[in-house]
Amino acid sequence: MTISAHRRHDITDKVWKLLEPHLPGRHGGWGSVARDNRQFINAVFWILRTGSPWRDLPPDYGDWKNTHRRFCRWRDRGIWELLLEKTVDEPDYEWLMIDASHIKVHPHAAGARGGNQEMSRTKGA
Repeated sequence: MTISAHRRHDITDKVWKLLEPHLPGRHGGWGSVARDNRQFINAVFWILRTGSPWRDLPPDYGDWKNTHRRFCRWRDRGIWELLLEKTVDEPDYEWLMIDASHIKVHPHAAGARGGNQEMSRTKGA
């Protein structure tokens, strides 16, 4: 069953195809089959991208307590690191941001003549 991303924080079908073979609970792997790995990953990404507390997880992603507990289990088992290693080879530039802002420095801070040349002295002593 293919589920397309329905929120801007959800992973795309392309990313899902890259991650799915490396997830626990898949068909053909050990243990029971997880029916909601994609929903779980989308829930974790929603938390990470919005910066919201776990309690504010939208209900359609599942229960926040179970999601947090599962996130911690995957963390402890090193699954997140494994997924990062698998995705580093094929970077997705969808979330790349280039910041063109800059900060102008006062000319004296850049070494221009003038101003207080004795910066190491305090004004009071």
